[in-house]
Amino acid sequence: MSASSKTALVVTAHPGDFVWRAGGAIALHAKRGYRVKIACLSYGERGESQFAWKAAGVKLEDVKAQRRDEAERAAAILGAEIEFFDAGDYPLRGTEAILDRLIDIYRELNPSFVLTHSLADPYNVDHPEATRLAQEARIIAQAMGHKPDPTRAYSAPPVFLFEPHQPEQCDFKPNTILNIDEVWDTKYKAFQILAAQKHLWEYYHRVALNRGVQGGRNSGKAMTYGEAYQRLFPQILEELA
Repeated sequence: MSASSKTALVVTAHPGDFVWRAGGAIALHAKRGYRVKIACLSYGERGESQFAWKAAGVKLEDVKAQRRDEAERAAAILGAEIEFFDAGDYPLRGTEAILDRLIDIYRELNPSFVLTHSLADPYNVDHPEATRLAQEARIIAQAMGHKPDPTRAYSAPPVFLFEPHQPEQCDFKPNTILNIDEVWDTKYKAFQILAAQKHLWEYYHRVALNRGVQGGRNSGKAMTYGEAYQRLFPQILEELA
């Protein structure tokens, strides 16, 4: 399969999450010809927009509009398309309608891989809720009896969990480091779109540098910037070397 026919799906709770944690993977695969789609479950309007709420007289709809605009521009910089669900955050609660649309996206896109949050996050329950929805949709999309269509082609994709803000507390065990050197400037440009979360720009710059060091040490190849992922399902190989 050529890169131009491959696809990727990112299921994210809030707009900033796909930029900080998976922006390199999105930009890298988009650059290589993948169609990358982001399913953004909320605008992060309540709990992920600290700076936006400091403006006098700000209203919820104002913050949602700001975050939508930021997310659309960040996705465009990274080379991805984005679909918003407007599920609300703090708390984010999955519904049958959200699940049904995610299932349809899996089948329509037939992604080569999926990126989403860690399985646990004691600091932000929106994140594992997004992962739960991503996982449930992946499972149901395989069921031949769900909206039967004998003409469709679908295979359950590998899932990679992107790095949470406090990995040790989330039982995050990275077993994959992606070299994002060639798209780091693109990822950092997307950072700068997220004015509502300026306090995270430098933090995730340091995270990328740390993962780059680890990637270089483990591969023996020069690497400056990396992104860490936890592969959820086994990788099937014909040989180990």
